[in-house]
Amino acid sequence: MNYEHSLITDISPKSPISEAYREIRTNIQFASADKKLQVILLTSASPGEGKTTTISNIAIAFAQAGGKVLLVDCDLRTPRLHRVFGLVNTKGMSSVLTQHEDYHQYIHTHKGERHTLDVLICGVIPPNPSELLFTNAMKNFIEQVREEYDYILIDTPPIGTVTDAAILSTLVDGTILVTASGQTEIEVAVRAKEMLDKVKANILGVVLNKMTRATQGRYYYYYYYYYYYGDTDKRSGDKVSTKERSSTRGSSNEKDEAL
Repeated sequence: MNYEHSLITDISPKSPISEAYREIRTNIQFASADKKLQVILLTSASPGEGKTTTISNIAIAFAQAGGKVLLVDCDLRTPRLHRVFGLVNTKGMSSVLTQHEDYHQYIHTHKGERHTLDVLICGVIPPNPSELLFTNAMKNFIEQVREEYDYILIDTPPIGTVTDAAILSTLVDGTILVTASGQTEIEVAVRAKEMLDKVKANILGVVLNKMTRATQGRYYYYYYYYYYYGDTDKRSGDKVSTKERSSTRGSSNEKDEAL
């Protein structure tokens, strides 16, 4: 995948897509009346649904609002965050967990026009990802970054394939599930939600990703993001459809056209 234009919130901050990311940010900020949702995890129902691009742009949206934000790649199986930000995946989160090293030395600072974002990539892929995420080292890391950052956003593997996201969801304040329009089977999305429910994860909502539209006579592929509260649709065997977007929050009013 070409990640050159993934950071749309940097490239085109006034675009409708960037505005959708900001609405997701706002929804997260006001999702709880009791306490601040500081550590947020993103996972997806299955691979290839755009969770890494999604979380990267949400993190930038938080940084653009003036917060001190850390974006962490805890997908210790197929990490992608380093590609989005054009970094070499040498050392990072895996070194923090396996060698108990200070994470500060592996922070990369992404500088936008009026903001900065700290990024902690995965590093060398370890042989035992699930075990590493269920250690005191991981718990201590989250406790430490809570003291140093306003918001921490964590990228994880798809929950439909491995248990990593379910494990981490017990350590964070809220979890968001990413699905892809026309790609994610409803039964797969429901199963992903059930897995999160089993560990009593605080599910904040769902992002419907990968919408299509025609612009200026030429066809482009856009990542549209929609965020809503409530239970996942109970139907099975269908794919998530763009026709269902009217029930979401943060959606664009512009008409989308299929390629």
